[in-house]
Amino acid sequence: MSARILAIASLAALAGACASSPPPHAGGMRTVSYDPSMPGPIQGVGIEGQDIVVMASQMANDLLATPLISSQQVSPRVIVDAEYFWNESAQRINPNIFTDNLRVNLQKAAAGRIRFVSRESFGMVADERDLKRNGTLDAGTLTPVKAQMGADYRLRGRITSTEQIQPQHGLIQRYNQVAVEMIDLETSEIVWTGMYNVARAGADDVIYR
Repeated sequence: MSARILAIASLAALAGACASSPPPHAGGMRTVSYDPSMPGPIQGVGIEGQDIVVMASQMANDLLATPLISSQQVSPRVIVDAEYFWNESAQRINPNIFTDNLRVNLQKAAAGRIRFVSRESFGMVADERDLKRNGTLDAGTLTPVKAQMGADYRLRGRITSTEQIQPQHGLIQRYNQVAVEMIDLETSEIVWTGMYNVARAGADDVIYR
C-alpha cells in the first residue's frame, strides 16, 4: 500500500512540476514602440507601415505640385476616400489606410488650396439637414445652403503585386505597385496620376492582417 501511495505522490509531483514549467518562449517578445516611418521589428516582403507613410507623403507632395492645385484661382473640391481604391495584390491590406493617410497629409499641407468633400458623411449630413429643415432642430450657427457640396475631382487607385517563389530554398520575391489617379468628375479626364512601388525578397514571409 505504501509503495502505491509513494507512486501516486511521485506522479502528482511530476505533474505539478510540468504544469509550473513554462513552455519555450512563453514570455514571447516584449512590446516595443517604433517610428512608423521606419522599418519595424517584424518585416516581410509586402507593403509595410513605413511604406504607407512614405507613399502618402510623396503622393501629397506630388499632388500639390501639379497645376491642378498650384495654378487654380479657386480651390478645387476633392474627394479622397477608398470607395474606388481596390486591393488586387497578394497581400491582405485595407485600402482605407492609404486614403486616410493621404487625405490627412494633403489637408495639412494644402493650407486651403484644396477643399475636401466627405462623401462618406453624405447620409449623416442629409439626416441632420432634414431635421433642421422640418423644424425638429434649429438651424444651428451655420448659414443654410441649398444642397450639399459637389466635388470637382475624386481619387481612384489600385494595389497590385507579382511574386516569384523558389521552392528549393524557400525564397520569396515580390513587387508591390500602388497606382493612384485623380479623376475629373465632369469629363472623366485623368488630371493627375502617380505610381509608387515596393520590391522586396526574403527567405521567410510574414502573415499580414
